[in-house]
Amino acid sequence: MEKLTRDDLYSLEQYAEVRPEFRTRVLAHKKNRKLPLGPNATLYFEDRLTMHYQVQEMLRAERIFEAAGIEDELAAYNPLIPDGSNWKATFMIEVPDPEERKQLLAKLVGVEDRVWVRVGEHPAVFAIADEDMERETEEKTSSVHFLRFELTPEMAEAVRKGAGVSAGIDHPEFPHQVELPSAVVESLAADLD
Repeated sequence: MEKLTRDDLYSLEQYAEVRPEFRTRVLAHKKNRKLPLGPNATLYFEDRLTMHYQVQEMLRAERIFEAAGIEDELAAYNPLIPDGSNWKATFMIEVPDPEERKQLLAKLVGVEDRVWVRVGEHPAVFAIADEDMERETEEKTSSVHFLRFELTPEMAEAVRKGAGVSAGIDHPEFPHQVELPSAVVESLAADLD
């Protein structure tokens, strides 16, 4: 997938006009890119459209209109657009209660490296986590991680041909496994060249 450039973006004024329709389209698209991985953990698979929306929303919220600021947002979010041989996802541990969240994050140190996807009968592919910065300490993990799942050409071809895909977490404190719904697999197949 092509990375976003300034030419792809709406000006703040244009975005104010198209935002309701654009937001509706993106939210409908995201429904087939969300995967719950057990209680309180979710993978949100990213692509060019989800990142376009994220950049536009950041520019809107921060009232960024100068070239340098726009380039900074593009530099922050373009790495989350799949490269044709991988899936990229935001992994979130979502616990509303702050004390409960703190306790869970302390138990889950290293969880981001134990998230995996499996295409058909191929071996599991474990995530490459947080390539932009370290997000955990020895005492706790972060509630948000950015993951990349690098697939072999054979795996990508199997996905395009309709192979089933599963995902899970192989962490002693949080083991989970799910089959991806066909609508999610179909959406993710579009990320692969």
